[in-house]
Amino acid sequence: QVQLVESGGGLVQPGGSLRLSCAASGSIIGIYVMAWYRQAPEKQRELVATITSAGSTFTADSVQGRFTISRTNAKNTVFLQMNSLKPEDTAVYYCNLVIEGHRNAYWGQGTQVTVSS
Repeated sequence: QVQLVESGGGLVQPGGSLRLSCAASGSIIGIYVMAWYRQAPEKQRELVATITSAGSTFTADSVQGRFTISRTNAKNTVFLQMNSLKPEDTAVYYCNLVIEGHRNAYWGQGTQVTVSS
């Protein structure tokens, strides 16, 4: 069984930075994709960034140039470095893991990010 635990959310002023972490426990073997999603109030959950088991990354246009996804060498922790934060980045951020051969995706509990002066 895989568990994901996010941390690093909080309140930050516009233009500030935060780094989110997602620690994965359990058996993560083979081909997988780890991702960050976010969901703002009354909006649909949207994909923010992904990183594959091979190290390839993707970042959504809305955060391109401001957010960076990375991981530890042990590949069990994924980070989302968020710079130049804007009020529209306010949302609950969720970590997601899809492993090849596993029926269901895994989700973390979410961490609140609030960008406000």
